[in-house]
Amino acid sequence: MELDLAGAELKAVLNRLRRAQGQISGVIRMIEEGRDCEEVVTQLAAASRALDRAGFAIIATGLQQCLTDIEDGRRSEEDRDEMRGRLEKLFLSLA
Repeated sequence: MELDLAGAELKAVLNRLRRAQGQISGVIRMIEEGRDCEEVVTQLAAASRALDRAGFAIIATGLQQCLTDIEDGRRSEEDRDEMRGRLEKLFLSLA
């Protein structure tokens, strides 16, 4: 399954991933500094949510592209069923 992220979609996903990257760096620094466990876990949870949101955005874009391809006749019903299964599997991997 090829995913074509463009424009605002790409920017939003990259922003979420960069935010998660910064949060993970912050968590590492907090652990190295011996910071409070509750603060570390709070930041770790925020990074996890950012990664989940990026993943869900990618899956949503894939679903939208798949539906558009079916409507435009670029995918058959059989392709649609296969794509649905693959997207469902990806979605569940994040759940």
